[in-house]
Amino acid sequence: MDLRKLKTLIDLVSESNISELEIAEADGKVRIVKTAAAAPVATTAYVVPPPAPAVTVGAVPDRAGPEPEPTGNVVKSPMVGTFYRSASPGSEAFVQIGSVVKVGDPICIIEAMKIMNEIEADAAGTIRQILCENGQAVEFGQPLFVIE
Repeated sequence: MDLRKLKTLIDLVSESNISELEIAEADGKVRIVKTAAAAPVATTAYVVPPPAPAVTVGAVPDRAGPEPEPTGNVVKSPMVGTFYRSASPGSEAFVQIGSVVKVGDPICIIEAMKIMNEIEADAAGTIRQILCENGQAVEFGQPLFVIE
């Protein structure tokens, strides 16, 4: 749960006649209890993580497993950010599947902290796979493209 939201809830309980508040959301459960005191009001917040998925004894595990590692030269994200296929929302994508690229050609942009970072091809070849969706959040080292 967002810390600002949690602080707002604590302030709400502190300033009201409510002695206890419990809220359950998808990412957990929060319980705020106002303790009785003659001095300033004290509150306690408990954040309970969501329950783990149930496992049935004797269940057959998913055989799919992790996706196989793409073959060819895999261009990976050099940073955490947001993946964009073009320089601006209305413009054409830098590359498509089947595009031929040279080393140093721009292939996408990753926005990190409001800075647009142009990512270049690190190998010459043909774009075989685009592994991210436009506007998707990406992690450091996450595969973005396959060049063969």
